[in-house]
Amino acid sequence: MEKILSKDRLREWVDALDDCEVLAPAFADSVWNFARVEAETVIDLSHTNTINPPKQFAFPQREVFFRFERADGVPRLTPTLPDPRPTVVIGVRPCDGRGMPRSDTVFSKEFKDPYYWARRERLVLVGLACNQPHSPNCVCQSVGGAPHAEEGLDVLMTDLGDRFHVKGITAKGGELIARGGDAFASLQAGDPAEVERVHAAASSHPQRPVAELGTVAEAIRARFDSPLWEEMARHCIGCGICTYLCPTCHCFDINDEVTNPNHGTGERVRTWDNCQFPDFTMHTSGHNPRGDLGSRLRQRVAHKFLYFVENHGTQQCTGCGRCISECPVGIDIVAVVDRVSRA
Repeated sequence: MEKILSKDRLREWVDALDDCEVLAPAFADSVWNFARVEAETVIDLSHTNTINPPKQFAFPQREVFFRFERADGVPRLTPTLPDPRPTVVIGVRPCDGRGMPRSDTVFSKEFKDPYYWARRERLVLVGLACNQPHSPNCVCQSVGGAPHAEEGLDVLMTDLGDRFHVKGITAKGGELIARGGDAFASLQAGDPAEVERVHAAASSHPQRPVAELGTVAEAIRARFDSPLWEEMARHCIGCGICTYLCPTCHCFDINDEVTNPNHGTGERVRTWDNCQFPDFTMHTSGHNPRGDLGSRLRQRVAHKFLYFVENHGTQQCTGCGRCISECPVGIDIVAVVDRVSRA
């Protein structure tokens, strides 16, 4: 399904989704982030990429698995499986869209995670193609994507100036467009060519090259014990920004948080974890196999370009560039991969 949506009728489409929670980019505190669309919200799709990727709407940073208590000496568990409203996220950039199938694989390949999928199955991603790179660190094409990639998205919108070309990619996306009714118009004769021209112009912008992807995995394996890792990680402060802002990082920790020790009440909670934290691989014995900065940097890069390839057949990086742009000490995954490949 392909339609044209005049920009002044975007709100009409959103208002037709009144049984959904709708989120769109909003600018606050000097960054773009997704925020709930309220009655008074003016939807602005002139955004650069949001600071946080949309993975949070299927895999939240903190979620309760179940609550527990002790009643008359007998433990009692109360499940908390989520039952969310349908959620529509508008303005998802293609690099972030490509991240979702990778998360889908992780949370279903060996075990279908019911908490993740309860949210994921009610999540609709409305993408917005990039007409130009929003950062010098955008490298989507260098890792197999494109400014107009459709992977992981349910709808892809392309900005044509005063209107959007809107393409339904999945059944969920087609249904979402259909609900807009008369807000949408049919394509005119010149519209497909205009969409192609905009996509081609976006793809023509040069991006930083990432070393030949087919050789990166072997280069990391061959230089696993290289002193390069420690040298390149020397300035790392272990803040974890690189993985918390990544559209594909998925490591988590599980803890029991006791609220009343006398009554044995509390919650079992899943929270995001981070391979750049010193205690990420700490054993109960006190031994830590990744006790230094270099081994932790190696783990992050190897997970993206070696382990994920071995386990799932594709590299994990989608080229959003957040880990480069937001790193407070300037560690650059593109430069790291290039240096390891050329060593």
